[in-house]
Amino acid sequence: MSRLGDLLRTERLRRNMTLKQVARLGGVSEGYLKDVEEGKRIIADDQARRILKKIGLKEHNEEGFTLDDIAAAVDLETVAPKKPVQPPVAKTKAAAESEAVYQSQEQVTGGVWLDALTSVMKRVPVYNAVLKEVDHRLLPVLDGRIEGAAPDKVFYFRAPDDSMRGFRILKDDLCLVVPSASPVDGAVMLVEYNQHRFLRKVKKLDALNVLLQSYDREYAAETCSLPELTFLGRAVRVEFSLT
Repeated sequence: MSRLGDLLRTERLRRNMTLKQVARLGGVSEGYLKDVEEGKRIIADDQARRILKKIGLKEHNEEGFTLDDIAAAVDLETVAPKKPVQPPVAKTKAAAESEAVYQSQEQVTGGVWLDALTSVMKRVPVYNAVLKEVDHRLLPVLDGRIEGAAPDKVFYFRAPDDSMRGFRILKDDLCLVVPSASPVDGAVMLVEYNQHRFLRKVKKLDALNVLLQSYDREYAAETCSLPELTFLGRAVRVEFSLT
């Protein structure tokens, strides 16, 4: 199976276009396009994107997703029209007209695979220690929220070192951060201090001071006053790679 081939076929059928029409617009052979749709040949993302634009898919409708993101997140079998079974005998004019109506009714209306993706998934950025985006992950949106927060406010922070090893966060682990501008007692939070950003476990001492705790080879803690700190969010989940 080819995920990009499935996308091309779904959008082609949605627009009621033939293989020949799409191949001509995309500058490829009809045979090549047929093989791509059937999963017999591989097509690059940029070439698939170019063909989709040629048949009318607007770039700004993709909401920042790559075509592989879309293909991986949406079950195209649930949105692609099914091919009608060809009868073994020659069609009469009435039968042909009836089949044409059937095929028309089976076409997917609207950018269904894109609509389905943007309504249930969110492209969440991964930031490094200088808050530069270095990657992204797709996360499900439940009741309009991710971990109880607005989807456009959450992000991943890649741990820059092993300073939180004792709290089970190692270098390059990804922490999902939800917004929180105030210290949360007992939480691991993303903190900005002296123009540096790092993860620390927070303990409230009083109304004006907190203890920032770390644990690499040994436990360490630093008392800081709230005016010196900026809290960027609370870590609610950690992901790590097995490779």
